[in-house]
Amino acid sequence: MANRITVNICGEEYTFTAEESPSYMQKVAALVDEKMAAILQASRVNHDAAAVLAAVNIADEYLKALAGSENLRSQIKDYLDEANRAKAEASELKREVFKLQRRLEEKA
Repeated sequence: MANRITVNICGEEYTFTAEESPSYMQKVAALVDEKMAAILQASRVNHDAAAVLAAVNIADEYLKALAGSENLRSQIKDYLDEANRAKAEASELKREVFKLQRRLEEKA
């Protein structure tokens, strides 16, 4: 079910309709507002330029986070592969120990 929420970004009100919760949409709007306010404070650009620069900054953060998560997935996959190899080796060593124990029992 879609939720309607009105948010304020840089003094302008926007009404969003989204599947996400109103509190989540407030967080999204607050992030955009924060980014735009920082850009407007640091430089002499209009609201349109600040919106584009905020979008670029957010896209940059998103892509870096995406690359970081891909790196973590790769590391986790490597760790799982290593754990599976260790598990297989442990199983093989247990079989070898069992064989050796049987031989010792047969000799006794």
